[in-house]
This record gives sequence, C-alpha cells and structure tokens, in this order.
Amino acid sequence: MSIKHLICLIFCCVAVTGYVKAQNTAQADTATLLTLKDAIEIALKNNYDIKLSRNTVAIANNNVTPGNARMLPTVTGNYTVSNSIQSTTQTRSDSTVNRITRANNTGSTYGVSLNWTVFDGFSMFATYSTLKQRRELSEVQLRDTVQRTVANVINAYYDLVNQNKQIQALQGVIAISRTQFRYANERFKVGRVARLDVYNAQVALNTDTATLLSQLQQYKTSKIELNRLMARNPQTEFAIADTIVVDDRLVLANIINQAQTQNPAILSASINQRISELNLRSIKATRYPQVSVNTGYNFSNSTNPAGFARVQRSNGLNYGLAATINIFDGFNQWRRERNAKLQIENAGFNLSQVRLQIESQITDLYNSYTSGLQLIKLGQANVDLASRTLSISLEKYRLGTITPLEIREAQRNYLNAQSVFFAAQYQSKVAETTLKQIIGNISLQ
Repeated sequence: MSIKHLICLIFCCVAVTGYVKAQNTAQADTATLLTLKDAIEIALKNNYDIKLSRNTVAIANNNVTPGNARMLPTVTGNYTVSNSIQSTTQTRSDSTVNRITRANNTGSTYGVSLNWTVFDGFSMFATYSTLKQRRELSEVQLRDTVQRTVANVINAYYDLVNQNKQIQALQGVIAISRTQFRYANERFKVGRVARLDVYNAQVALNTDTATLLSQLQQYKTSKIELNRLMARNPQTEFAIADTIVVDDRLVLANIINQAQTQNPAILSASINQRISELNLRSIKATRYPQVSVNTGYNFSNSTNPAGFARVQRSNGLNYGLAATINIFDGFNQWRRERNAKLQIENAGFNLSQVRLQIESQITDLYNSYTSGLQLIKLGQANVDLASRTLSISLEKYRLGTITPLEIREAQRNYLNAQSVFFAAQYQSKVAETTLKQIIGNISLQ
C-alpha cells in the first residue's frame, strides 16, 4: 500500500468517526429527554391494544343487563292494514241472486302486546351470571394488556440504555484505536516499527468504526420500535437516561404464591372454568317447564260490503298463559349435558396446565434474574480490571514493549467486559420486569 493510499485511509477514518461524534452530539443537543415514566404514560394514553381492550370491557359491561338475560318482559306495538277488491255473486235461500262487483274490503288492526317468560328452569339466572363472568374476563384481559404494554415499554427503553452503553464503550475503543494508530505512525516515522504496524493499526481503527456504525443503526431501529409502542411518529427524536436500576429484592416463593391469585392467564382460565359450569346449568334448565304469560290490547276495524255486517269494529284485552316441557328430544338433552360436563373437565385441565406453565416460566425467569445479578457483580469488577489492563497495555505499546496483537487483545477484553456487564444489567432488568408482569404487579412509575 502506498503512502498516498494510507493518507486516504486515515482521512476517511477520521471523517467517519468525526461524523459519528458530531451526529451524536447534535442529536443529544436537540432531542428531548424521555424518561421511563414519560414513555409509560404516553404508551398508556396512545397504545392501540389498550384502546381496543377498553372498548371490549365497555361492550362486556353494556351486556350485563337483566334484559339481555331474558329476565324482563318484551312489549311490542303492532299495526296491520289489509285491502282487497272482490266481485261476489250470492244466491240466497229464496233463489234470488245478489251480485256485487269490485267491492272494496278493508281491515285494520293495531294494539300492544306483552310477552314474559316467568320461568325457564333458572336458565336466565345462569345467563346473567355468565354475562358477569365475561365482563370480569374482559377486565382481566385489559389489565393484562396494560401490564404487557408497560413491560414492553420498559424492556424497549432499557434495551436502548444497554445499546447506548455499548455505543459509548465502542467510542472509547475507537479513541484507543486512534491513539494506537497515532503511536504506530509516530514510531514508523522514527524507524522504530515497520509500515505493517501502521497498516494493522489502521485496519483495527476501521474495524472498530464499522462496528460502531452497525451499533448505531441498531440503536435507531430500537428507537423506532419504542416510538411504535408509544403509538407516535416513528421519526420522533428523543434522548434517554443512562442508568439501569435492578430491583434485587424479588423472592421466588412470594412470586409463585402471588401468581396463583394475580396472574392474568390463571385468572382467565379460572373464569372460563366457571363459565363452563354456568353453561351446564343453562343446559339442565331445559329439563324444567318453560312458562310464559302474554297479554295485549287490540283495536280492529273492517268493512265487507258482501257480508252480513258490512262494518265491524272491536277492541279489547287478551291474555293467556303458555307452558311447555321437553318430554323426549331424541336423547339430545343427554348429549348436551354430557358435552357440557366434558367442557368443565377440559377447563379444569386447562387451569392446571396454565398454573404449571406459569410456575415453570417464573422459575426459569427467576434463574435468569439471579444469574444476571451475579453477573452484574462480577462484571463490574471485570470492567474495572480490563480498563486498568488496557491503560497499562496502551502505555507499554507506546514504549514499544508489547506487540500490536497484545494491545488489540487488551481492547477486545475491555470491550467484552463492558458488553457482559451491560448485558447482565439488561438481562436482570428484563427478567425482573417480566416476573412482575406475570403477577400483575409491574410498577407503572
């Protein structure tokens, strides 16, 4: 490689890293700080899943009425008009013939009627209880949607914090690579190293810069995802905090116990079991008589030029009682009851399965949570040690007592230590957030 090419490479590297720094500085100056609390509040206000769930709850609440459970009577008004044009020939008993041509016959009836099922084997009460259970189910699902949305926002926010830490670490590595390149170039000028060392330092600097650019692209993608969760313009710029605080007070036994009474999936499975039991009550109700009463008041008018009474008007009250009972329906009653009992059994199996799945998920997440806490403690010590090692290695490289490969290894160790430490913080935070989401107790602050 010629000196001219080397100078071009140096210029490109400096330009790229300078652009990255300038871009980050400009964004930091213009972007508004978005705190985690602000992000959660925006998501709770704008998120479409939450809006859909709220409307579902409103619909379920509107459905819980005695009328929807067939407990109340129905009152209807009716009005009927009929007309006909007929030609009639009548032969009387005395053999006289009466002919009426194109006689206009009219009739009208109007009134109100009431129908009321007063007894249906208690099916109406089972239906009303089912409507209440469905309302409770929709409320549980709304809480689950809110908790899941908050958890997603928290995880996405701290993912950005983690990536930002990675970017800062990469920028630190690039600064060291630039220093290494400067040392190599100075030593080459005085003849202490070969040109190959300068080339290797330049390649290391270019590689670190490319890694930083890739991390910046991933960071931008994650910001778009957080904006999506908050249901706002994906291009909205914002700055974030730079600290991940992990709650280290979670206890496995407490989480498992709370999940049995607070986990949305367990609560939903339990409600579905009760709905299955109410369905059996409704089916058994058809074994009993169905009793209904009806009444009404009607007015009627009719004209019939060919009749004995050419004009007739009537009005009055009518009322009655109807009762039916299922005597034999081809054994369908037995079939429906048997299927309903099997559905109750399946609902019980599903509840047990959900409880087992949740307990397994909690145990797995708790292991990840405790492992992350241990890695945080170890990672902090490794970062400090790797930082000191890198500083010593850089000084030794300046003095020419170690090779470029050794300084590069020290850089990699430092970057890996930083990555492990930040990843451990993020791992523990995600596990903590998910555990709190499972028990429906995630903090909205």
